[in-house]
Amino acid sequence: MIPVPANTRVWLAAGVIDMRRGFTTLAAQAEQTLKQDPFTRHLFVFRGRRGDLIKIIWWAGQGACLFSKRLEKGRFVWPSAKGGKIALTAAQLAMLLEGIDWRVPQRSWTPLKAG
Repeated sequence: MIPVPANTRVWLAAGVIDMRRGFTTLAAQAEQTLKQDPFTRHLFVFRGRRGDLIKIIWWAGQGACLFSKRLEKGRFVWPSAKGGKIALTAAQLAMLLEGIDWRVPQRSWTPLKAG
C-alpha cells in the first residue's frame, strides 16, 4: 500500500491513457487535462485501455515517484466517462488497488445487536 499523507488528495483521471508514458508525460496530462499542478504532492491515478494496469504519479518534494500495478486477473474498476477527474479518499484508493469496486463498497457482515 502506498502511504498517503492525511492532507493529500487522490485524483483519478477518467478515460484511458497510453501506458508507455512516464512521469513527465503523465504530469503534463495532469496539468493539461485534469487542470491540476502535478507538483502539489497529490496522487494522480491513470488507467490503460485493457484495464488491468494503472499508474500513479506523485511528487514527493525532492523527486518524482511513479507507481504501477497490474492485476493478474480481472480489471480495475473505473468510471465510464471519457474524460474528467474524480477525487478519491485514501480508503477508496486502497480498494481500487486491491481490485475492489470502490464506488459501492458493501460490508459482508453487520452485527445484529451489541453484546
